[in-house]
Amino acid sequence: MIYITRGLVETLLRLGSDADPDSTTVPLAVTRAETLPDTGLDPDQRVFTHFYFPNEDGAVNAVFGVDLGTPAGQTPGIFVSHPQGDLRVTKRDELREFVFVAVPPWDEDSFEAFDRGGTARAYTILDVDPPEEAIRPE
Repeated sequence: MIYITRGLVETLLRLGSDADPDSTTVPLAVTRAETLPDTGLDPDQRVFTHFYFPNEDGAVNAVFGVDLGTPAGQTPGIFVSHPQGDLRVTKRDELREFVFVAVPPWDEDSFEAFDRGGTARAYTILDVDPPEEAIRPE
C-alpha cells in the first residue's frame, strides 16, 4: 500500500492545473509514519508528504539527466501531470519507485498511483499534516 497526505495530493493537483496546457513533473519525498500524528501505521511505513518545486530553468541545474537541486535518494516518488488526459505512465515520463499521475479535471478522481513499470497501485490518502521543517542557515 502507498500512503500520501491529503495536503500533498491537493497541492499536486493544483500544480497540474496551474501548468495546464503544459505538463509538470515534481519529485516527491517521504516521511516515516513515526513522525506523523495518529496514523495507526507501522512506524517505519513511508508516507509521501513533501515535494520539490519544479525548476523553471532545469537545463541549467541538470547535468547528465540528474537534477542537482533535488537531494539524491530522497525522492522515491514523482508526480507527472498529463493535461491531454492519459491517466497512465507513458514512455515520456520520468520514473521513480512510484509515479503519481493526474489529468483534468484535476480532482482526486483523476489522480492515480503506479509503480515504475506502469502498473496501477492502491494508495490511501491520509488526513495528517507532516511535521514542520525549519530551514537552517548555512
